[in-house]
Amino acid sequence: MAEARRTIDLLWLDEPASRRGRKKGLTVTQVVDAAITLADDEGIDAVSMRRVAQELGVVPMTLYTYVPDKAALLDLMLDAVYLRMPREDTAHASWRERLEAVAEENRLLYDRHPWAAGLSRSRPPLGPGLMAKYEHELRAFDGAGLDDVETDSALTYLLGFVQASARAAADARAEAERSARSDHEWWAENGPLLAKVFDPHTYPTAVRVGAAAGAELGGAFVPGHAYAFGLERVLDGLGVLIERRTSDRRR
Repeated sequence: MAEARRTIDLLWLDEPASRRGRKKGLTVTQVVDAAITLADDEGIDAVSMRRVAQELGVVPMTLYTYVPDKAALLDLMLDAVYLRMPREDTAHASWRERLEAVAEENRLLYDRHPWAAGLSRSRPPLGPGLMAKYEHELRAFDGAGLDDVETDSALTYLLGFVQASARAAADARAEAERSARSDHEWWAENGPLLAKVFDPHTYPTAVRVGAAAGAELGGAFVPGHAYAFGLERVLDGLGVLIERRTSDRRR
């Protein structure tokens, strides 16, 4: 309970008091910024209290006077990038255009900070960044005719799709970096072997569809295409619900 209260205090920028009147050489914001930079450059697995302290030029125990543990640090990092997200003013746009903007804002967030897509959203940090983000994104549903619970669920559905897409794109980039080969190079190298395995008589549909998709898209999985196609389907689905609610009101 005490640790949770400390984290909430830190999220709302209630800096801890100096011990015995000693002037602190750092701030919580500086600690969080160092951790974000480290995660952006090397991935979330590189972030530890010891490593962040090293980046700041202090001993590890010093860091605990600012942040109680790594879990709190991750909450602070996520809330900080939420707070700094650019947010488009779409007040006069249609609901679909507003939701497209929300999706794009989150896609860009994960593009800048890929580690953020890998963090669980089941217990999000209840800080000013999350609250500003949540308020902004809920307003994208203004006038759509959904009740409060449906609005929250629809937003969760949309953001879940964007987060999953971002994670898939990050995995594809990581695999390309690990193998030091692009998808095009991988397929060119393995094409002859795969042609022997994929018997068109045994797997006629898979061979036909796979060949058509590969020729059109240039690979088995193209993150940009998967995102654009998926977002259209998500919005189409929400459109059915919104239209249903509009029809209900007219009755």
